[in-house]
Amino acid sequence: MIRADPPSAVLPPLPRAPSWALPGGPVEHDTDAAFCAGAALTSLDSLVCSEPAFAGAWRQRLALKCAAAAVRLAGRSEDEASLRDAWYLRPVDGDPGPAGSLLAAWRQLASRPPATDVARLMEVAALLSLRWDDGFADLPGVIDELGRSGRPAPFAAAAIASRVMAVSPGAELLAWWCADSLLAQKLRWAKPVPLLMAQVFGPAFRSGDGRAKRFRPGGQAEFERAVCMVLAQGSDDALRLAAELSRRAARLAAVTPKLRAKGAGEVVKKLLDDDAVPGSLTTKTLSRFGARRLFERLQKFEAVRELSGRESFRLFGL
Repeated sequence: MIRADPPSAVLPPLPRAPSWALPGGPVEHDTDAAFCAGAALTSLDSLVCSEPAFAGAWRQRLALKCAAAAVRLAGRSEDEASLRDAWYLRPVDGDPGPAGSLLAAWRQLASRPPATDVARLMEVAALLSLRWDDGFADLPGVIDELGRSGRPAPFAAAAIASRVMAVSPGAELLAWWCADSLLAQKLRWAKPVPLLMAQVFGPAFRSGDGRAKRFRPGGQAEFERAVCMVLAQGSDDALRLAAELSRRAARLAAVTPKLRAKGAGEVVKKLLDDDAVPGSLTTKTLSRFGARRLFERLQKFEAVRELSGRESFRLFGL
């Protein structure tokens, strides 16, 4: 049997957003906000370009956080755990339900290159339970134009979010999805990093003392400035999550040579590539019983966490 090469246990130090890029209070000038966003995004870009072994799990964990915020914006009550269950416990190719479909939209964002055409937009709109508007058909051209323009990435992201809302005021979820996709295109990332949706209810999108009405894309003079500050905070949150997953990935890499189960290398790769892996996983070389024993061994080594809190239908991840 050919084993998958284990990921390196020695991981390089991860970048962090500079503390001065997160002022912790209102920022009055657009130039200051843009400076903060640029500094934080530079740190994030260093991580994205290094493509660490755990990048897949990192992006999908961020997608889950964005989906939880999307569910809240849609007026639903599911939390991250419920969304994870809806996705991983559904039948093969089964319908994950309305909330799970919202998660599917952000998982799709995190797993594909940032190229958008009408067919893809139609797919995403359906996942977001949006009625198709003929005006959406013009968005791929707008996204391409903004992507090729000299407009800085945060302002381009704000512009496409505002454009989506101008087409359909009820399409805020699609606005943020497109904004993250365009951001990745502007920064030349192979795949987007879900950031903006998770910050929608944060203080940067509220004026004054943070208790005012939430900014929505377009309309407010402060919107571009708010997007810059949200990107600074979102980058910092993403880098902190990466630091946490990096430590866990290093632990997994350290114990991988001790795993003797057939198919262990495939399971390790799945753990590094996704938010969670069902404990009942079966592959061509791994039975359900073998998977259970493998996850028990990984838990004993403190190389994975059980994410569901249940005794049955368990989910494991970094």
